[in-house]
Amino acid sequence: MAEIVGLGTEIAECLRIARLIQRYGEAFLGRLFTPEEIRYCQSRRQSTEHFTARWAAKKAVLKALALSWQPGFQWRDIELANDPDGQPMVVLHGPIKEIIRQMGVRQLRVGLAYCRTHATATVIALQ
Repeated sequence: MAEIVGLGTEIAECLRIARLIQRYGEAFLGRLFTPEEIRYCQSRRQSTEHFTARWAAKKAVLKALALSWQPGFQWRDIELANDPDGQPMVVLHGPIKEIIRQMGVRQLRVGLAYCRTHATATVIALQ
């Protein structure tokens, strides 16, 4: 049976993310999200809510791993994708991927929820 080694949760305001997207456009999106995340969110009717949920999940991943932001990290190193059943999943790249391997974390489980005003994410790190 898997052992829980970390739990992270984050809530984010959709209006804040919408304003950042409106103000900085593609530069903002490209700094925070992978091309696949951008494509997925922009294909959704409520794209702002999807972007906000993914932003919350990225922050929840760091909390679940008890990591603070460090030089060399990029927000795109934490990617939210969907498994074949459509469930969200975390895909890691870059230095964060190696850090969790060294920590013995074998799986990150993620749950996303959103409404018109807020999005939330919870991430459980399992060993």
